[in-house]
Amino acid sequence: MIRVEDLPAGHPGRRLLTGRTPFFVAPTEPRCSYCAYVPRSWTPDARMPVLVAVHGTGRNVGALREGLIPFADRHDLIVVTPLFPVGIDDPDDVHNYKSIDAHGIRFDLVLLEILEQVRVRWNARVDTVLLCGHSGGGQFAHRFLYLHPDRLAAVAVSAPGTVTLLDHSLTWPAGIGDTQRRFGITVDLAAVARVPVLLVIGGDDDGRADLAAMGEPGRSRPEELDRLAVSLARHGTTVRRVEVPGVGHDAAGTQPPITDFFDDLLAGHAEFAAPARPHRAP
Repeated sequence: MIRVEDLPAGHPGRRLLTGRTPFFVAPTEPRCSYCAYVPRSWTPDARMPVLVAVHGTGRNVGALREGLIPFADRHDLIVVTPLFPVGIDDPDDVHNYKSIDAHGIRFDLVLLEILEQVRVRWNARVDTVLLCGHSGGGQFAHRFLYLHPDRLAAVAVSAPGTVTLLDHSLTWPAGIGDTQRRFGITVDLAAVARVPVLLVIGGDDDGRADLAAMGEPGRSRPEELDRLAVSLARHGTTVRRVEVPGVGHDAAGTQPPITDFFDDLLAGHAEFAAPARPHRAP
């Protein structure tokens, strides 16, 4: 695999592998892939940090990356956007990645392998990363947090349709009672609590009809987000909950609070050391 630092400064590969990159297949799962945005300020010695942004059911990876470019340039940070495609072993399956494992694929491990490739190719810092996801990506993001809290500096979860609670009496994906059997991982509640979490939703994003159509009658997206907020806060996580007025189920509409949240974190604001309590923005 080519490392960008091994290419001469004027080599066209440098232009291809900085800025908006092409898609690369995931190292051991070529049905999955990823693209990145690497600021033109990149140098081999920069050791840029990484933000991973996970798509929703619509897989609008290009738009997701594009919306985060100003944030990446502001912080000299690499954006990585994986693509977990529809139809792996089932042409009608749009949900595969959301609960972490499906059709024999561990999507959490696929992401970790992608991050290792990002580390080698761009000499990036991937020991801990920022992670965000909207809708189905929000489902993936908080479940990845439970399984790999040591790899995360902060997580932003936007409008998930269903959530996993930190409840040992429930089995995955409703709870965490069987993660050792299913993933070989026992959820470390103390480690999860060390990762600050943003929960964000549009003020017009009820989602009740969508969830009922998927077999979850009676629930709404705000209610699911509240359930997650309570569960996380009960176990010590610092939770910020933001509702964006006038926004529906829209990734672009909920992105500004996400970048604000990460801006605050990267600025070293002391609020992340405050006692955990979910709250709603005015």
